[in-house]
This record gives sequence, C-alpha cells and structure tokens, in this order.
Amino acid sequence: MDALRVALVGYGAAGRGIHARLLREAGQRVTCVVTRHRADQVEADWPGATVVPDVAALLESADSFDLVVIASPTGEHVAHVLAALDAGVHVLVDKPLATSTADAELLVGRADGRLTVFQNRRWDSEQLTLRGLLAGGELGAVHRFERRWERFRPVPQDRWKENDPDSGGLLLDLGAHLVDSAVQLFGPVAHVFAELHARSTPAVDDVFLALEHAGGVVSHLQAGAVVGAPGPRTRVLGDAAAYLVTSFEGEPTPFAALDDAYEETRRPGEPVHEGWLVRGADRRPVPRAPGGHVDLYRAVVRWVQDGGPPPVDPEDAVRTARVLDAALLSAAERRVVALP
Repeated sequence: MDALRVALVGYGAAGRGIHARLLREAGQRVTCVVTRHRADQVEADWPGATVVPDVAALLESADSFDLVVIASPTGEHVAHVLAALDAGVHVLVDKPLATSTADAELLVGRADGRLTVFQNRRWDSEQLTLRGLLAGGELGAVHRFERRWERFRPVPQDRWKENDPDSGGLLLDLGAHLVDSAVQLFGPVAHVFAELHARSTPAVDDVFLALEHAGGVVSHLQAGAVVGAPGPRTRVLGDAAAYLVTSFEGEPTPFAALDDAYEETRRPGEPVHEGWLVRGADRRPVPRAPGGHVDLYRAVVRWVQDGGPPPVDPEDAVRTARVLDAALLSAAERRVVALP
C-alpha cells in the first residue's frame, strides 16, 4: 500500500509535535506544509517538502496530495476545512471541529464523506482497556464515570490557547476529548451542568462538567491548569467493582505512588498494567490493552485509499459541540441544560 501524500496546515505544537510524528510512525509522507516561520524545521524533518505561506497557496496544487491535515488554531478551522473540502480532497481536522455547534454543522453539511476529526484519545490505552472491561461486564452496572485532566501550571504558557477566550481555553481543548470519551463509553448526553472559570489566563482554564447520559450513567469531567494536587485520572464506579487509573502521561500526581510500587515489584513476563480493578481494599492490576494513537492514522490511510466510512464520524464532533455549547449556557445561567 503506497504512502499518502499529505499536506499539513500548521507546524507548531500540534502540527509538528503530534501530527507529523504520527504520520512518520504510520509510514506516510508530508509533501507540503503551510507555515510562515518554521520552514527550517520542515526541511529538517521532511527534506524536499514544499513550504507555502497560506491555505490558498496550498490549494493551488490540490491535485498533488491525497490528504489535508488541519492543525491550525481552532478559530481558523471553519475557513480552512471549507477551502480544502471545496478543493475536493480528504480532510482530517484537529479537534475541536469548530467553536460552535452551528459551525460544526456547517462543515459536516459540506463533507460528502471526505471529513474526519482527530479524536485520537479514543485510542488511548486507558480508553481501550476500559472498553474491554465494560464489554466483559467486570464492573457490573456502571453508575458514574469520572475523568480528570488536571495539571499544575501556576505560570501559564503564553499561547493562543491560553490567550484567546473565544477559540482557546480548556473547555474547547481538553473538554472536547473528555466529552467524546464519555459519549463513546456511555452514549448520548441528556442533561449538562457546568462550572467554568478563567483563573490564570484570559481563556477558561478550570472546567467541571456533570453529564447525565440518556442511559442513566453520570459523567463527572474535570480539566484544570492550576491544580496543585491532581486527582486520579479515571475512576469508574459499578455495582461489582471500580476501575481506577491513577496517573496519565507522566503528569505529576500523588496517586502515582500506587503505580510506582507495582512497577518496582513487577516480575519479568508480567503484563504492563493500565490501572486497577478495585473492590474496597482489594485491587488487582489490569493488563494494558494493545493499541495507540498511530492506529487512528492507519485507519485514515485505509479510509482515503479504500473508501468507506471515516474513522471518526464528524457527526460525533457535532454532538460534542452541542454538549460544549450547553456547558457554556449552563455556566452562564447556573442551571442544568437539557439537550434535545
């Protein structure tokens, strides 16, 4: 199977740090990059790749690539995705798809099967492992799902994500991942309650969402940038057991001591674990499910080359946008918001 010819819009933390890295791991070729200030990095990473200053210049040669990856700031997604779709190419856009439900619906209405969204956290080890536990019934009937994305950054980074209150902030950034994860696990959301604050940056940096799913499970989702004692990453409560993930991607947390103690005593041949199955004082390590973010890009390659449905249905991103819009309304009016 030949490698795709990939055009990448943006070569910053997302474009270079995430997408270019995964494209290389998946064996794909970046042949053109939109960037004004990072041409030297592009040449070092992808010798021979063309560098252009904007999306209009990129799309002048749209027939020379197979996929456009949109890794520009969120506020530019609508214009960039529409232009790429109008040029007739397949498009993968970083999450969130757009800053509002109306804009997300606009993009999906123009997609014609050529749009997918980079919801890579569906391929996280903890998400894959949890899906296996749920499918196996080991937790029993689940009544609460908790997931936290908490950090301690008392001195904020000086980026558009922290400084743009309209298209930046943790609600749109990490909130899009948290909501998508909850919906993938427990289905559509019926009611939303939110508390949102901008404590250290112009954009929202403190998020609490309480989602009531149509099936009855309640999700408590939190994201924070000024959290001196981050809580456990994931906790799922069922009537037979709980699933606990204490730490995440090396972020400091006092709960990581549980994992450290296990790894220090793990014998050769024993599986790498991904959290704990807990019943009161009893806990046992849960083997990590195989998979990773590069699998999303492998699915993208199959989608572009062989056809079929996109690996992430962009309609899912519209549903996430509805939840995030409801969260903004809930926080502003301090009430529970019902979704249709």
